[in-house]
Amino acid sequence: MSKTRTVLVTGSAGFIGFWLSRLLLERGFKVVGLDSLSSYYDVGLKEARLAQLTGQRGFTQYHAKVEDADAVRRVFEDHQPDVVVHLAGQAGVRHSLKSPRDYVDANLVGSFNIMEGAREFGVEHLLMASTSSVYGANREMPYRETDKVDTQMSFYAATKKANEAMAHSYAHLHNIPTTMFRFFTVYGPWGRPDMAPYLFTSAILVGEPIKVFNHGNMQRDFTYVADLVEGIRLLLDVPPTSKGKDGDSLSPVAPYRIVNIGNSEPVKLLDFIEAIETATGKLAEKVFMDIQPGDVPVTWADASLLQRLTGYRPATDIQTGVAAYVDWFKSYYPSVEEARPK
Repeated sequence: MSKTRTVLVTGSAGFIGFWLSRLLLERGFKVVGLDSLSSYYDVGLKEARLAQLTGQRGFTQYHAKVEDADAVRRVFEDHQPDVVVHLAGQAGVRHSLKSPRDYVDANLVGSFNIMEGAREFGVEHLLMASTSSVYGANREMPYRETDKVDTQMSFYAATKKANEAMAHSYAHLHNIPTTMFRFFTVYGPWGRPDMAPYLFTSAILVGEPIKVFNHGNMQRDFTYVADLVEGIRLLLDVPPTSKGKDGDSLSPVAPYRIVNIGNSEPVKLLDFIEAIETATGKLAEKVFMDIQPGDVPVTWADASLLQRLTGYRPATDIQTGVAAYVDWFKSYYPSVEEARPK
C-alpha cells in the first residue's frame, strides 16, 4: 500500500490556501495547515473557511505566523511533510504603498523560514507562490516564464521577485526541488474582500458607485480559483530537475522551475464589470479614475508550460466564474448591510 503523502499548506485560511487544502483532502492527502489569521481583512471570513476544513479526516491546523521561526520549525518537526505549498504572505499591491514593512516580515522573513524548514527536513518538493505582478513594466505579451523580469512596479511585486531569487539559491545550494508559480488575478467564491470582485459586487448590490481605474482601460487574465488549485495539485507531481531545456523555465544549475497559472485570455475590465452586472441583475454606477500607483494596465499569461507539464490548462470563462462568485456572495452576505463595502 502506498504511503499517504502529507502536504504543508501555509496560508490555509486564505482564499487560495483554503481551496487548495479542500481539494487535497478530497484527493486523499494529509494536509497540515499553517495560518496566523491576520487582521489584514475580515478574520470572520478566514474562520468560516477554516470551519469547513476543521474536523475533516487528515487535516491539522496550526495558528502561527510564518515569520515565527520557532513555530514554523515545530510544524516541520511534528509532521515531516513530504511536500510544502507556501501560499502565506502579505498580499495586495495597494497595501504595500502604505505598509511596506508588512511585506518584509511576511514575504521575505516568512518565506526564508519556510525554505529553512524545507532544507532541514528534506522535503520532496517545495512549491511557492509568486505573482504576475513580477512582470512589472514588461510590454511583450503574453508573459512567459523565461522573460526577463527586472522592472517591478510595486513593493509587493519586488518582494515576490526576491522570493523567486531566494528560492533559486536554496534549490541550488541544498538540492531542493522547487517550483514557483505565478498567479494571474485569481477570483471566485470565498475571495478576499480587498479584491475587485468583492468591491464591485458589494457596491453594485447596495447601489453605491464603483471606482474604475485607468478610466476602464485595463485588462486582466482572470483565473478562476478552482482552475488555479487544480493546476497546483498537478504540479505537485512534477518536481523540477536541474536539466534546462528549450521552452522550459528550468534552471541550468538547480532543480528549480517557474510556472505561470492563468487563463491565457485577457478580459477587459469593463467586460468583467458587465459580467457582474449580468449576474446581479443590476447596473453599476461607474466613477472613472486615473490608474493607481503600482498598477499595470494589462496582464496576460502564456500557460503553455503548465499544459506541457500537466496536460491541464485553466479554462473557466468569465461569465461562468463570475456567476458562481455572485451566487456565493449572495449566500454568504444575505442582507444589504452585510454586503456593504468595508
